[in-house]
Amino acid sequence: MLPRSSFLLRSLLLPPSSAMAFAISRAAATLSLERSPATFSISRPSFNISPTRCTARFAVPSSSKSSLFGRRFHALCREDGRRLSKPMRIVSGSNKEYRKMRRRPGKSKEKQLELSVSICIEEELPDDPEISSIAELLRLNVPMAMKLAFDRITDSNYKTRDTSIRDLGGFDSVELSVLLCNDEFIRKLNKEWRDEDHSTDVLSMSEHIPELNLPVLMLGDIVISIETAARQAEERGHTLIDEIRILMVHGLLHLLGFDHEINENAEEEMEEEEEFVLKSLGWKGKGLIRSAYDAETNANLHMENSNGSLLKDKKKEGSLRFYKPKFKYIFCDIDGTLLNSKSQVSLTNARALKEASSRGLKIVIATGKARPAAISVLQMVDLAGKDGIISEHSPGVFLQGLLVYGINGREIFKRNLDPNVCREAGHYSLEHKVPLVAFCQDCCLTLFNHPLVDTLHTVYHEPKAEIMPSVEHLVTAADIQKLIFFDTAEGIATNLRPYWSEATKDHASVVQAVSDMLEIVPFGTSKGSGVKLLLDHLGVSSKEIMAIGDGENDMEMLELASLGVALSNGSDKTKAVADVIGVSNDEDGVADAIYRYAF
Repeated sequence: MLPRSSFLLRSLLLPPSSAMAFAISRAAATLSLERSPATFSISRPSFNISPTRCTARFAVPSSSKSSLFGRRFHALCREDGRRLSKPMRIVSGSNKEYRKMRRRPGKSKEKQLELSVSICIEEELPDDPEISSIAELLRLNVPMAMKLAFDRITDSNYKTRDTSIRDLGGFDSVELSVLLCNDEFIRKLNKEWRDEDHSTDVLSMSEHIPELNLPVLMLGDIVISIETAARQAEERGHTLIDEIRILMVHGLLHLLGFDHEINENAEEEMEEEEEFVLKSLGWKGKGLIRSAYDAETNANLHMENSNGSLLKDKKKEGSLRFYKPKFKYIFCDIDGTLLNSKSQVSLTNARALKEASSRGLKIVIATGKARPAAISVLQMVDLAGKDGIISEHSPGVFLQGLLVYGINGREIFKRNLDPNVCREAGHYSLEHKVPLVAFCQDCCLTLFNHPLVDTLHTVYHEPKAEIMPSVEHLVTAADIQKLIFFDTAEGIATNLRPYWSEATKDHASVVQAVSDMLEIVPFGTSKGSGVKLLLDHLGVSSKEIMAIGDGENDMEMLELASLGVALSNGSDKTKAVADVIGVSNDEDGVADAIYRYAF
């Protein structure tokens, strides 16, 4: 059985196949009214709360706006920070009929006023214990705020409040619905009923029609976005329940006739009322009006970075539990992306990856590194092993897509470099004294000692290179997947890259992940092709993945993904093909991308 809800929530009912929201509870509180011909007083209610859990279905209405009867909408601010216009009133009697009733004269004896409060959770919100706990607290908190607000409007004189709700003694009961939802749900409501195509924190929707003289005071609906509330709670330094109480009080006061959008006096009056209710009930935080002026970023849901790339509002660390992942997988590069300029994984990046993984988003490493090197790097921040994001039993793309591991870490693809290319590269290395390292699955080989070769192990965590006595020994010791030449950035740009681009032609490809290394890989292979092979193996569409990278070797991967994020420290070519440009690897670019785009 559905709990009694206001017209908006009743109008959102869907067929059985549609999404459902759960009506957590219905809190009934009783107010004692002592009424005389001139005055009446309201005593503190005693609560009679039913723990019954009911179900109701919700969706954004698709019918015309004329189906609403006398509804008013309120939100604190627009996306662009400008004040909202006067609340929209939509009046139509075509879809709803009322039998006009004469309000019975008041009696001198005490009368009980029932408060009927429905607390609902929209189905798209995750099944999180904290959200359920908040809903249970609201069963108690909402009637408390209503009682205090009723006392105030009875005993106080306001200059700007709409006084259509005055004589509470003329009603048998008061009804109010509170719906907790996500940003997308409240955005659709905002667009449908206010023509504002963005999410907001709270909407209040009045149901009261004084002319009908009904025995039930139908206050209406308060709709609160948990996602926006979570962000604002982080920004303002208090808990999520604190922020939701603040939003609930703001919405309730709108339903009782307060409107901060009329003029400055109205704003001051509503702000004062918000502060009074919160302080009287011992709830933390400032009222919503005062908080909005304190936070410079409150009115801006978007910002631009130095490159002019549009960045979405960034979620806060620890808040992802209130969101559902937008993708199934994130494919993430290591060098220049996950690693900062000191070749370290920052704690912020590590926490973001752990948090995303805990929310069901699968993280896959796609790198030019060998698998042992990738495991070694992530082991230092507790991201490797059985409970990490990488192990010998997890999927991954390594050595620029030349080694691909699938389910349970099983090798599903390996491509070797032409031995003749390897032989020619070895002779070039010895002749020109240019350091060369050959990658052979889980080991590295070289022809002579060199400090740059040592950095491959000490800085980049690759396996320590074993010195081969000759070029022929190097070529025949094991299958070689790729080669890396080391030189200065200038030496590679002016000498090595032009020479080897011409020398390899149709036999191999030349790519760069970092400026002082030139990689030679088999022709027709790339990190992007390795990612595509793995997706086919996993049965995952490219539309279900997000990719983060920085180098030219990441370009195909970023183009393949539904959302490709190039960090600002990346090459111009890479940034040109990306969907968005994130902050740099020294600014925790991976974490920033996860908190902005993945949920």
